[in-house]
Formats: sequence, C-alpha cells, structure tokens
Amino acid sequence: MVKMNNMNLKSNVLKNKLRLNQVTLGSWITLNNPAIAEIMSNAGFDWLTIDLEHSVIDYFETENLIRTIELSGVSPLIRLSSNDPIQIKRVMDAGAHGIIVPVVNTAEQAQAAVDAMYYPTRGKRGVGLARAQGYGSSFEDYCDWLGDNAIIIVQIEHIDAVNNIEEILDTPHIDGLILGPYDLSASMGKPGKFEDKDVQESIDYVLKMANKKSMPSGIHIIEPNVNELKMRIDMGFKFLAYSLDVRMLDAVSREGINIKNNLCS
Repeated sequence: MVKMNNMNLKSNVLKNKLRLNQVTLGSWITLNNPAIAEIMSNAGFDWLTIDLEHSVIDYFETENLIRTIELSGVSPLIRLSSNDPIQIKRVMDAGAHGIIVPVVNTAEQAQAAVDAMYYPTRGKRGVGLARAQGYGSSFEDYCDWLGDNAIIIVQIEHIDAVNNIEEILDTPHIDGLILGPYDLSASMGKPGKFEDKDVQESIDYVLKMANKKSMPSGIHIIEPNVNELKMRIDMGFKFLAYSLDVRMLDAVSREGINIKNNLCS
C-alpha cells in the first residue's frame, strides 16, 4: 500500500486541535500567487483558506495553491462559493484538507455538506482518482485519511442560522463554525453595525451555544488588528481567521505612507 504524504500528519494536528476545542489561527487567501501562499504558510498559521466565494481564483489555480500550502506544512482549507456537492467533490479531490461552507442556516444544509464530503456509507460523494488519491495509487489510504481527518466548518452568517444554531451544531461530523459578522448584521437589517445590541446578542448567543457543545467557534478579523485578535481570543473564540492577503498588503502599505505624510507635510 502506498503511503500518504504529509497531508495526513498536518491535518491530523489541526483536526485534533479542533476536537480538543483549542485555539487555532488561520488566514484568508484571495490572490492567486503561490509566493503569497508560501509566505503566509511559512509565517506559522495553523491553516490557510483559499477563498472561492469572493475571489477570481479558479479550480486549476486552487489546486496549485493547495499544493503550495500543504508542502509548506500547513492545512489548506477551501471557502466554497456555495454549498455545492460538485464543488466540494472537486476541491477535496484536488487535495484540500477541509471546507468552510457559506450560508449554513439549517441542520439539513449542514448535513448536505457532510454528505458531499464523505464517501458512502457516511456520505454520498462520488469516487474519482485525482491528486488527493495519489492519482489512483493510494485510494485506500485516502479513504482512511478522509474518515479521520477531513474538516467541515460551517459559516453562521444569517439570523436564521442563529435561530437554528443548536440543531446545526448537533449535526454529526461538523468540526466547528465561523461567524460572518457582515452578512449576519445585514440579514438583521443592520449591515455593518457590529456594536448594535441585537447583533452583539446574536454573536454572543452563537458563541455560548458553541461553548456549551465544546465546538470551536470562529470569527473572521478582517483588519490586521492584533488588539482585536486578543479581544476575540479573550471572548472565547477558538477558530480565528486573522485578516486576509489583500487587507494585510493594503493596511501595512497605508501605515507607512501615513507616517511619511505626517512627518513630511
């Protein structure tokens, strides 16, 4: 039997941290550049997510980014464009260690993601031979790896999901959640008003329910703000996305320009 590559070992580390409800830190990739993925991987993140919902990255580019992240010793995850079984099958066949599923509002939608991730009898995923399966040489190893190591994170980004959060988290084989504050606030008719009492209460309720079930609860810190990161960890969030490639580039660039302008004006 052909041995699997390092995807086994690293993903097992992340999966175990999720099982133990430990803090993990990742970030978001929206630019199709292997150098960016390599630099961010070498920085020491636990995981990196390739964003297929709000970027122009295609499937071929996704596989190359997965390869770069994985070879750098970090777990590559994919934020899907939708809860689509075909897309889930394709990115997992490309070698992704897991998926982040947008707009999961019900337990039925969470179960649909599980069905699309796993082969029968646990799920309904069709079988193909691609990079993840060693192009056919290590299919049995991949089946073993999949059952123990694949990761499913659901995005809670609508008030309907908040109202159904206990049932969603009770879905077998869900490994964690991540809040989408912008979309959640928008679904409440208060887009971007994160300090609003109702929005805050919804976020607090999701965090409370996740902690009750020992499920890692995540949130995306959009700006590269270390003070917010510390605050979110203190609040009890465990699956944290620290900014994204474009915001890091923009924020650091503007910081330097602002210092120059202030000193030389």
